[in-house]
Amino acid sequence: MTLVTTKRDAAGIVTMTLNAPATRNAISELPMIEAILAALTEVQADPEARVIVLTGAGPVFSSGGNIKSMSPGQGLVDKVPAITRRNYRAGIQRLPLAFEDCDLPIVAAVNGPAVGAGCDLTLMCDLRIAGASATFAESFVRIGIVPGDGGAWLLPRVVGFARASEMALTGDTIDAQTALSYGLVSRVVPDDALMTEARAIAGRIAANPPHAVRMTRRLLRQAYNRDLSVTLELSSAMQALAHETDDYTRALAAMRARIEKSRS
Repeated sequence: MTLVTTKRDAAGIVTMTLNAPATRNAISELPMIEAILAALTEVQADPEARVIVLTGAGPVFSSGGNIKSMSPGQGLVDKVPAITRRNYRAGIQRLPLAFEDCDLPIVAAVNGPAVGAGCDLTLMCDLRIAGASATFAESFVRIGIVPGDGGAWLLPRVVGFARASEMALTGDTIDAQTALSYGLVSRVVPDDALMTEARAIAGRIAANPPHAVRMTRRLLRQAYNRDLSVTLELSSAMQALAHETDDYTRALAAMRARIEKSRS
């Protein structure tokens, strides 16, 4: 099961856990994308649901894209750039739109590395709580591609343009304390206290009048965010081209070699 969703508890809190250990909770493939979309739709339709807590199973929040399925003809990547573009629009780009459309506040409990699209998934949430071992990397450039999931729109709105530029253009990994100083997360807690703290914050949100919470969440999003669809369209077009470059092919091969070496 790629995603485990708990039943709503007495406080109205629903926990969604990315559960794909073979890919380190990658979110780029259709089974995971469809599972997240279906869960969001189901939870939002529940009038007794108040808050969603999103986390990852195991030591990783999400590795973002599955490196093993990023060659032409695999996953979202087609041999024809125009088809790759359509795949992004019909695939992973549905996630930021679904998170944007959700009325329920979503708290990300970041339990480990959040890499590439995994980092962007945390940005789709309203609040981010990090365990001490959490790390964040907007690392698309390291393998010769761009943030094709909307990260170029999401990241500057959370950490500001200058820090977003540094993260996206270097691909560097930052630790939880740096993420706190950037405003990427609102607090850092010991790893073993992460879910307790995330649920405590969710509980304080859930204790407020539910309709006011949903409307406030919607109002905050509408007031702050503009032109997501335009950015997604540009991202998918640029991503389709990036997948065709020699830089991408070489960087992907090098990344795979490093992964295999680390496992041997």
